[in-house]
Amino acid sequence: MLRLLQIEFIKLWNNRSSRILIIAYFVLLTFIALFATVKFDIGDVHFQLADQGIFNFPYIWHFNTYIAAFFKLFLAIVIVSMMSNEYSNKTIKQNLIDGLSKKEFILSKFITVVLFAAASTVFIFIVSFILGLIYSDYNELSIIFSGLGYLVAFFVKLLGFFSFCLFLGIFVKRSAFALGFLILWQVIEGIIYGLIRWQTTDVITQRITQFLPLEAMSNLIKEPFSRLGAVQSVANQIGESYVKDYAVHWYEILIVLVWTFLFIYLSYALLKKRDL
Repeated sequence: MLRLLQIEFIKLWNNRSSRILIIAYFVLLTFIALFATVKFDIGDVHFQLADQGIFNFPYIWHFNTYIAAFFKLFLAIVIVSMMSNEYSNKTIKQNLIDGLSKKEFILSKFITVVLFAAASTVFIFIVSFILGLIYSDYNELSIIFSGLGYLVAFFVKLLGFFSFCLFLGIFVKRSAFALGFLILWQVIEGIIYGLIRWQTTDVITQRITQFLPLEAMSNLIKEPFSRLGAVQSVANQIGESYVKDYAVHWYEILIVLVWTFLFIYLSYALLKKRDL
């Protein structure tokens, strides 16, 4: 396994574009800390985002994982480009000639996907932990570590999304078309959601569409903004109230893990059947 990871590391690090995207991704994740310095001046009202509780434990785990998930497209580009380069540079054929089996080839890609997801999760944990220690009003250990389920959801979300990108990279072979297909699939899921919603209720629509791959990944971490005290206060003043389930549920994780398995299996089945 270490040998397979070493092979992938050499390929990625020797590719200038992949190297830049990976570095840019982790640099952008640190920019979450900039939320602490954002200030708003609206007439006589002056407030700083960090003072609104976004870095309070355990809310910070929810907020930071939700925001960090938007940057996953950087690594998605790396993953589809990784597969595109295998075909265009003939390295996949050379690896197989050198004795690497197709199963080992897919395993090496999956290990890379797991490493990307794990490294992202650890990085967000460190950034969030430091910001929380600096800005949080609650520093009891029981409170600090009470929301780590969002980190598990974040890891599973990235694992599923990157596995989907890996499958698209193998299926389409060209990075631009693979990314285009990813966008197209998002549109298709939106159309499916709209058609079901047109014929049924919100509850039934949610129960059906939660099994769609991208929707399932999205459901792992719900939007955190309506949890903020300031938002709740404004809503109460105008006679509205937010009743929303923000928790990470085991069945939502299971759905994404099943999709992850399917993407990796289909990637292997496609590669096994294809004449290289």
